[in-house]
Amino acid sequence: MTTIVTTKLYLPRLRSNVVSRPRLIERLTEGLNGKLTIISASAGFGKTTLVSQWVASIERSVAWLSLDEGENDPIRFLMYLVSAVQKIAATSGEGVLHALQASQPPALEALLATLLNELAIINEPFVLVLDDYHVIEALAVDQALAYFVEHLPPQMHLVIASREDPRLPLARLRARGHLTELRATDLQFTTSEAADFLTQVMGLQLSAADIARLSDRTEGWITGLQLAALFMQGHHDIPGFIQAFAGDHRYIVDYLVEEVLQQQPAPVRSFLLQTSILDRLSGSLCDAVTGQEEGNAQLEALERGNFFVVPLDDKRHWYRYHHLFAEALSARLMAEQPNQVSALHRRASEWYEQHRSVAEAICHALSAEDFERAADLIELAVPAMRRSRQDAMLLGWFKALPEELFHFRPVLSVGYAYALLSGGDLEGVEARLSDAERWLNTTAETRPESFDDAQDILRRRIVVVDEEEFCRLPGAIAIYRAARAQALGDVAGTMKYARRVLGLVPEDDHLLRGPAVALMGLASWASGDLEAAHRTFADGITSVQMAGNISDAISGTIALADIRTAQGRLREAMRTYEHALQEATAQGEPVLRGMADLYVGMSELHREQNDLDAATQLLLRSKELGERTGLPQNRSRWCVAQARIREAEGDLDGALDLLHEAGQLYMRNFFPNVRPVAALVTRIWVAQGKLGEALGWAREQSLSIEDAPCYLREFEHLTLARVLLARSQGERADRSMLEGMKFLERLLKAALIGERTGSVIEILVLQALAHQMQGDIHAALMALRQALSLAEPEGYVRMFVDVGSPMTALLEGAAKHGIAPNYVRQLLKALDSAKARTPVKQVLIEPLTERELEVLRLFRTDLNGPQIAGELIISLNTVRTHTKNIFSKLGVNNRRAAIRRAKELDLF
Repeated sequence: MTTIVTTKLYLPRLRSNVVSRPRLIERLTEGLNGKLTIISASAGFGKTTLVSQWVASIERSVAWLSLDEGENDPIRFLMYLVSAVQKIAATSGEGVLHALQASQPPALEALLATLLNELAIINEPFVLVLDDYHVIEALAVDQALAYFVEHLPPQMHLVIASREDPRLPLARLRARGHLTELRATDLQFTTSEAADFLTQVMGLQLSAADIARLSDRTEGWITGLQLAALFMQGHHDIPGFIQAFAGDHRYIVDYLVEEVLQQQPAPVRSFLLQTSILDRLSGSLCDAVTGQEEGNAQLEALERGNFFVVPLDDKRHWYRYHHLFAEALSARLMAEQPNQVSALHRRASEWYEQHRSVAEAICHALSAEDFERAADLIELAVPAMRRSRQDAMLLGWFKALPEELFHFRPVLSVGYAYALLSGGDLEGVEARLSDAERWLNTTAETRPESFDDAQDILRRRIVVVDEEEFCRLPGAIAIYRAARAQALGDVAGTMKYARRVLGLVPEDDHLLRGPAVALMGLASWASGDLEAAHRTFADGITSVQMAGNISDAISGTIALADIRTAQGRLREAMRTYEHALQEATAQGEPVLRGMADLYVGMSELHREQNDLDAATQLLLRSKELGERTGLPQNRSRWCVAQARIREAEGDLDGALDLLHEAGQLYMRNFFPNVRPVAALVTRIWVAQGKLGEALGWAREQSLSIEDAPCYLREFEHLTLARVLLARSQGERADRSMLEGMKFLERLLKAALIGERTGSVIEILVLQALAHQMQGDIHAALMALRQALSLAEPEGYVRMFVDVGSPMTALLEGAAKHGIAPNYVRQLLKALDSAKARTPVKQVLIEPLTERELEVLRLFRTDLNGPQIAGELIISLNTVRTHTKNIFSKLGVNNRRAAIRRAKELDLF
C-alpha cells in the first residue's frame, strides 16, 4: 500500500490577520445547495486561502485533500480520496482500502460506487475539498471524478480549487443548477480589500491614492500585491516604485522575487533558493537539503514575515511555499546555482528514503538525474507497486530511466516488462526480458536456490538490489513471455513458455502456476481444440482462485462461457455466466471487475434465443454498473452486442454505427480474437446488398477459398462464404458457387473434428442455402435437418431468422416433411415477427435537455459547429459539450447517426 502523507489531508491554518471576504463566503455557502463548487483561477489569486476561510465559517464537517502529480495514478488518487474522507468518518472506505490491497483490485468505478454507498450513510452534511486539481492530467482520474460527482450523496458537497477547469461535465451540472463557479474576476481584491491587505496584513502606511494605483496596476492580483508589499517594506520612494510598477503576472513575479531576495540576509536567501526544490518543507528535511541547522526556526520566521509559507498541519511541522513563489525561486536557483541542483535533490532523496517515503525518494533521485540511485529504489519498490496496481506511476518511473541502465539490471528490466505488459505496450516487452535473461543460465530449467548460488552465473557489471526477486527471475521471464505470445496470437510460443513456468515454480505457487495453466487453455482455444481449452483454462482459474484472486477468477468465466458458446452449448454457457454472477454478488461491495462483462455475455445468449427485450435489459444493467466495472474489452463487446440487437430489430445502419465504434474501442488482450469486428461489419454489408464493400474486405484480409481451415480465421472464412453465396445468388451454375460449396465442406470437416458445434450449425445453414440456390431442395433439406437437430436442444433462433426470406421457404419445406415440427413452427413464427418488426423506439435513460434538443435539431441543417454556436449565441466549446452529451445519450458517435436515432425516438 502507498504510504499516506497525512499533511496532504490537513486543512490549511488561517492567519489571524487574513482579509475578510464576506461577499465570496456568502456565494460559497449558497453553493452548498448544489453538488459542486469550482474555484478556477491562475496562481496567486488566493483560492486556497478563500476556501480555508469559508470552511472555518460553516457548520459542516470538512475533508481536505491537497493533490500533487502522484495522484495521476488512479489507484493512488482513490487511496488519498478515501484517507481524506476518513478524517471525518473513520470507518468509511475501509472495504475500499482492503480491496485495493488485493493482487487484482476491482475496477476503479466499482470501488468508487462502494465508497459512495458508504458515504451515503453518513448522517451529517459534509464537504470534501480537492485542492490543486490542475496537477491531474490523467484522463482515468478525470473520468473517475466525473462518475463520483454524478453520484454524490445529497448530504455531500465537493469543492475543487484549480488553476484550470477540470475535465468534468460542467455544462450539464451548470444546466441542472448543481454548479457554483468562482473565477479570477471574482477572486480579485477590490480596492477596499487591497487596502485592508496592505495596511493590516502587510503593515504598510500608504495613501488612498497609492493603494488605488497599486490595486489598479496589479488588477487585484493578490500575489502581486504581496510581493510588492514585501519590496516596499525596504523601499524609500514608494510613489515612484508604484508609478513604475507594471507588467503581466509572470514579469511581476520574476521582477519582485529578484528584488525581494536581494533585500534578504545571505543565509535567508540561500535557504529560500535551496529549499525551493521541495514540494513540502519540514525543519528536518530542510536541514538535510541545506546542510544547515535551525530549519524549523527559519520556517517559522518566514511564516511570520509573510514570505509565502503555508503551514500544512496544526503543529507547524510541515509547510509549503506558495506555488508561484516556489516556481520563481526554483527558476532563480537554476540561474544562479545550476551545479547545486542535483546535489540538493540527492539530499532530499536520501532523507525521504530514510523516512520510508519511497515515491518521494524516487522522484527526487530522478530530478537529481542520479539514475543509479533511482534504479535501486525503483527495483525495491516494484513488488509493492505491483501489488497495489500503481502501474501507471511505475511505468512513468521506468520511462524516466536511461535505456542503458536496464542492460545490467535484470530484476529492474523484468519489472519494466511487467509495466509495459500492463500498459498494453507489447512491442517493448521482449527487449526488456532479453536484457534480463542474458544474465541467467538460460539452458537450465531450474531456479537458483539462493542468491549466493545465483552469483556463480553472474559476470561483469550485473547490478541486483532485490535478491529475492532475482531468484524468481526464470519463472517471471517465462510467464511474461507466455502472456506476450498469447496476446500476439503465437500459440506455440504461449504453450512453450507456460510449460516452462510449470517446470520452474513450486506446486503451491498458485500465483504463477494459475496464470500459466490459464494461458495454456487460451492457447488451446486459439488453436481450435475447445474441449482441451475449457478443461485447461478451468484448471487455471481454479488455481488463480486458490491464490486469492477472486476478481480474476470471475473474469475468467467469460472465456469459459465463450468457449461453450463456440461449442454450441448455449445453455451451459448461460449457467456459467449465472454461476459467476452469483459468486461475484456474494462478494458484496465493491462490485468485482468483470461483472459488467457477464451481463454482456448473457445478453448475447438471449439475443441468439430471440429474447431481445431481455438482451436489451442486460446491456442496460451492464451500462449501469459502469465501464470501469468491466474488463478493457467490455466497451467494444458492449457495442457489438448492442449492434447485434439493432440488426435483429432491422436497424442495419444503426448496427453499422455501433460496430464502427466497437472497432475503434477494440483493445488487443489475451483472449483470441475469433470474431473480428470487421467481419461483423461485412455481414451487415451483405444484408444491405453492398457486395462491393464486402468483396473489398475479403481482399484486404487476403482471404481465399483456397485457404486451409484455421480456427482463428473460421469466422472470417464463414463470412467469406456468405459473401460468395450472395454474389452467386440467382446463378445456379456459377463457378464461385461450386467452389464455395467445396470450401464449406472443408470448413465443416474441420469444425466437426474440433467439436465446434456452433460453427457446424452455421455451416450447415449456409450449405442448405447454397443447395436451395442451386435448386437442389432435397440436399438443402438434408443439411437443414442436421442443423435443426443440433440447434433445437440449445434454443438457437437468430442463426436461422437472420437469414431472412430464403430461410422461410426452407423451413416451410421442412414443415411439409415433418422435420422438427415444433421447432420449425417456433422459427417460422419468429421469422414472421421479424418481417413485421420496425426499429424499436427506446426511452432514453437520461433525457436530452432543452438546449441539447436545440443543438440536435440544428444537426439536420448544413450548419457546422461554429455556425451552430452563432445561431444559439453560445460558445463553440459549449456546442462541443452539448454534442458530446447528445452522442452519449443516444448511443451514437456522429451527427448522421444522431439524426437517424432521433427520428426513431420521435425527438423531432
